Amino acid sequence: MLDTDTKRRIDSCRDILVGKVPDPKSQVEQITIALIYKFMDDMDAQSEEFGGKRSFFVNGFEKYSWSKLLAPSMGGQDTLNLYSEAIGKMTENTHLPALFRDIFKNAYLPYRDPETLKAFLKEIDGFSYDHSERLGDAFEYLLSVLGSQGDAGQFRTPRHIIDFIVRVINPQKHERILDPACGTAGFLISAWKYILDQNKAHKPGDKLTPDERNKLAANIHGYDISPDMVRLSLVNLYLHGFTNPHVDEYDTLTSEDKWNEHADVILANPPFMSPKGGIKPHKRFSIQATRSEVLFVDYIHEHLSPNGRSGIIVPEGIIFQTGTAYKALRKLLVQNSLVAVVSLPAGVFQPYSGVKTSILILDKRLAKQTNKVLFVKVGNDGFALGAQRRPTDHDDLPAAEQALTAFFSNPAGFEGNDMAQIVDRENIVKNADVSFSADRYVKALVENHRYDIVRAGELMRLGVETLDPRVFPNENFELWSIPAFDKGAPEIAVGASIGSAKKVVKAGDVLLSRIVPHIRRAWVVEDSKNKLRQIASTEWIVFSSERVIPEYLRQLLVSDQFHESFMRTVTGVGGSLSRANPKAVAEIQFPLPPIEVQREIVAEIQGHQQRIKYLEREIAECAQLIRDSIDRVWKS
Repeated sequence: MLDTDTKRRIDSCRDILVGKVPDPKSQVEQITIALIYKFMDDMDAQSEEFGGKRSFFVNGFEKYSWSKLLAPSMGGQDTLNLYSEAIGKMTENTHLPALFRDIFKNAYLPYRDPETLKAFLKEIDGFSYDHSERLGDAFEYLLSVLGSQGDAGQFRTPRHIIDFIVRVINPQKHERILDPACGTAGFLISAWKYILDQNKAHKPGDKLTPDERNKLAANIHGYDISPDMVRLSLVNLYLHGFTNPHVDEYDTLTSEDKWNEHADVILANPPFMSPKGGIKPHKRFSIQATRSEVLFVDYIHEHLSPNGRSGIIVPEGIIFQTGTAYKALRKLLVQNSLVAVVSLPAGVFQPYSGVKTSILILDKRLAKQTNKVLFVKVGNDGFALGAQRRPTDHDDLPAAEQALTAFFSNPAGFEGNDMAQIVDRENIVKNADVSFSADRYVKALVENHRYDIVRAGELMRLGVETLDPRVFPNENFELWSIPAFDKGAPEIAVGASIGSAKKVVKAGDVLLSRIVPHIRRAWVVEDSKNKLRQIASTEWIVFSSERVIPEYLRQLLVSDQFHESFMRTVTGVGGSLSRANPKAVAEIQFPLPPIEVQREIVAEIQGHQQRIKYLEREIAECAQLIRDSIDRVWKS
């Protein structure tokens, strides 16, 4: 559990650095290097305290010890020069374990401000090395600021999704565990913690013998193509108790060095994006492809042991893309290892990406024993699906885990429900696209109840306050105007520049345009990123109610059925003088499902929207291939 003081100290380190090191990834690297530097000195001090000798800062490296660095006699520039020189020379210190030398590889100080460095080192000095989980928890909190890992389609996997997959896969103490695109080692550490917890009497892992614990650590492996990610993984594992972590800088898709290494459990959230021109893999893959998501899933399938299991987060392209490689991959999995597909909500990776994802569960042993595949639909993962990802009371993951566990233990006796349905493998293979979309095979259950019929007015916000921004001429406002809607974001405007009174709105409000021709526009107000007062054009009708999810209401207000009734309320002489009458709009009636059903519908719509994006990208790629075909003629 991360304590308040440690969290404050990490936040303070980032606050100190942000003016000189604005990139979060670089901040993490600087804090990582400084922590390991400090911890090496702590371990030297502990060794001396118990009658031993220093082993890190020796043979000419004594001058770089932490105590020398923070000596009161050191001036700011002297400290900067010594620290900068020290981190650059640490790889030459033969008394450091290979792990620590790897951490300092290519380390440097990216700024030259003595005051910033002194304040930063003073904060780092508050940390001390111990063998508890506290430091590991602290480092994971630090890593959480990374979020998106650049343009490679890598996104930090939320902890609750990692832990869910690990519980479902159920790794054991004797099994070899691998993440071939391990990032910061989140899956590996979750698996380690899970196994320790499964082998405890009073505290995690106390039922394991020292030999079993050592073998468990030796069986946990990770690869990553990025040296920066490898460095962070090594530190993360070390701070979680791994004295000799096994994470290698390795290109899983183009190198053959580790091709013959297999694993009993593979856990991964591999990169979704491919470079321009695609990946150029070696020839040992079963599926001939250039897309990274296809190659990674193929790699994982092929590198499972005969009874191996895997949990893989995949983009929607793996689920329904109709390209030859995608279909060949799905057929390979269905016939050999696929046992379950878990559909996740589209907002799981918010705020870094709205990409819709699913989890493929592979189990080579179970796949031989049953001709069924379980499809599970998770509508809520315990957090709101917007950018803020606030915790909610709605969480389908426990029920999904229960369904998966029941299916794995007794596939023949499993009875489907609203969330989980079984499909014959034969039906999937017979489908022309070999789609992994459950909607292709499972008929939706018919609702046994009628939804309440409500008036639109019941969901409108009454007594909406108005404000004249000109009274506050120097204040910046966040203006949700009709033109801003067409640009995709509210505008920031100073009060003196806004020519008329506006409605005061707040996050969660749903705005419906009533002016012709700007009709069929609905907008959900989001939290102000700049903490400004939020105002909106008086041409918006404002909706807000605890009975409806904002995104569901937005979709309903632009639906064909509502729009048909809405247009009957429009009055005026035509053109920009025509407007819908809010009182008449308030009388429009429509069915309102329960909140849970609304959530399901929103998740379904977001899945379809994501599919449209993938298809648009595929169309663009095909169009380019057509142009390339003609270009070859001209070039010849």
